[in-house]
Amino acid sequence: MIAIPRWLLLVLAALFSAYHVMLAVTSIRVPASPWPTAAALVLYVVATVASLTVGSRARMPDWLAAFDLAVCIVMPLLVTSQLDPSASNGYATWYVAAVGTLMTIAAARRQILAAWLGVIALAVQTIVWAGPLALGELGVIGSIAWVAIAHMLAAALGTAARETRRYAQAEREAAEWQAAQDAHVFEGRERLAQTNRIAAPMLRRIADRGGVLTPLQRRECRILEAAIRDEIRGRMLLTDDVRAQVHRARERGATVTLLDEGGIDDLADVERERVLRRLAEAIASSGADRIIARTAAETSAAAVTVVGLVEPAPGEVLEDPDDLDVEFWLEIPREA
Repeated sequence: MIAIPRWLLLVLAALFSAYHVMLAVTSIRVPASPWPTAAALVLYVVATVASLTVGSRARMPDWLAAFDLAVCIVMPLLVTSQLDPSASNGYATWYVAAVGTLMTIAAARRQILAAWLGVIALAVQTIVWAGPLALGELGVIGSIAWVAIAHMLAAALGTAARETRRYAQAEREAAEWQAAQDAHVFEGRERLAQTNRIAAPMLRRIADRGGVLTPLQRRECRILEAAIRDEIRGRMLLTDDVRAQVHRARERGATVTLLDEGGIDDLADVERERVLRRLAEAIASSGADRIIARTAAETSAAAVTVVGLVEPAPGEVLEDPDDLDVEFWLEIPREA
């Protein structure tokens, strides 16, 4: 993309405006009285300086556009009040090009309506003062053409800016999608490697023994299978400390279920470490026969809910198999 320095545009606009000021000064003796022309010249200088310096880089403030429009209406009236429309006034009609320049600046700064109203007012005043033929003789048509070109350029640049933002947004979305895909692939490889580290030794032992295992080895296989299931269903609930406490709970005979439903994906790392540290402590201190840890919804004040259930005593019959005694119920908050 080729960028034009802003200061260069300001210098060019200032040079054009200074040229009109020079024409006005050199032809100050043509009008019957120089004072209205001097007043118009002061208004033009003030409006031009304000138009080039006031406001943001893109859009001219509305109040400044209204001031420029008022100047473009008053300036021709002041100057032509001291000129003879039937005479050859030469450079004394400098106001025509000055209005065109000022309105071109307004159009370039996205005040299109004010720019068109300014040159239309100039055309109407010229027709009333000197007739329709004066539009070409005095250069009013040229001033209108400047505003039209500025209008088209501003519209084209606005369209280009919108297309650039759209393409930039599409590029960001594509980059985010690619990052998500890469993350899924990386996570899948990590899960596969973790599963291989857990299961490979036991699988080799099973293969070496031809599938004939002792009760202790079968129990160890069940614990390993539960650990692999944890890596799939409870991925965000796992840390080294949580894995260790879950393994100890299963070795003593407890059934531990970890369910990650995405409720803590958006937690900050510090808060997630605090939540999982509290989860490990809860599992370590529990003597329950069944422990269930589940992430809560993102709208919930709790991050993780942990419940410990106690199996019935030998010989005790429950009316409902799921009606177990609750040893503890813990809700770990999202915020400390």
